[in-house]
Amino acid sequence: MIPFSVLDLSLIKRGSGPAEAFRNSLSLAQKAEELSFNRFWLAEHHSMPGIASAATPVLMGHVAAGTQRIRVGSGGIMLPNHSPLVVAEQFGTLETLFPGRIDLGLGRAPGADQRTARALRRDAQAPDRFPEDVVELLHYFEPSSEHDTHLIRAIPGAGLRVPVWILGSSLFSAVLAAQLGLPYAFASHFAPAQMKQAIELYRARFEPSERCARPHIMLTVNAILAPEDAEAQQLSTSLYQYFIALRRGRPIPFPPPVDDISALMTPDEQAMLDHTLSCTFVGSAQSVFSRLKQFVEEHAPDELMVAVPLHDHDKRLRSLEIMSQLRGKISS
Repeated sequence: MIPFSVLDLSLIKRGSGPAEAFRNSLSLAQKAEELSFNRFWLAEHHSMPGIASAATPVLMGHVAAGTQRIRVGSGGIMLPNHSPLVVAEQFGTLETLFPGRIDLGLGRAPGADQRTARALRRDAQAPDRFPEDVVELLHYFEPSSEHDTHLIRAIPGAGLRVPVWILGSSLFSAVLAAQLGLPYAFASHFAPAQMKQAIELYRARFEPSERCARPHIMLTVNAILAPEDAEAQQLSTSLYQYFIALRRGRPIPFPPPVDDISALMTPDEQAMLDHTLSCTFVGSAQSVFSRLKQFVEEHAPDELMVAVPLHDHDKRLRSLEIMSQLRGKISS
């Protein structure tokens, strides 16, 4: 059985705020742990009215403190926004507090629009330095001696084997992960266009390392599951509204579902959704099973990560429970 994990954006619902989003994230992580999911990852986004996980390492600490066994990670930290040394210190601190439970996923995108990127003091050339920054960050986790007084050390961080992943949705990220011998997580839940090529390229070019002896790829999908297809379809309209608003350049809090989504979008926007969210599984367990099993068999991921973007938190938990029931059948 391949491991299943959970991706969470700590969604801020319309009419609510970050405090409820944080409570829901912890509740979702606790449910994922109860259901024996492998990891619970949180993503860095900024100036997004529907996402509360901007201070990702801080929220990771909250989730890790409220759970017992599940791995807690970043999906991901947008490294060009940060100093590699500071990231190493932050994740060294988390690993020290929660040994053997912390993952560090690294991305190259800003996680924000251009104005917000400037407010983050993001260097316009930083994305070009991403490979060098990843190597620098890896170096800070290497053991160091107290006699190496001339070296810059991450304290805590040095000598801690925090698993580092490369995240991406492009061939660039696939090649980098392969060259560095790191596990690779592909954002197929919102950017599936190059998924197949990226998987093939990563596996073909992978160079074994001390951190990862063989190619290891995790694919992310959206799962909006309910007892009946009609209910799942209606619940999925929250995600569709949210993506339409993003593409219009007017991000919104995560909206409640509607009865008729077609009235809220143009044909071009419908086509965009069909493509962008093609790795979204909507329906009952019975109707989703064959399509999800085919996805796993065709792409053979080493892990599958599931996002459950539903407006109602209880129904989000229920969707995760249904996915847990499918997990054994899909992986067998």
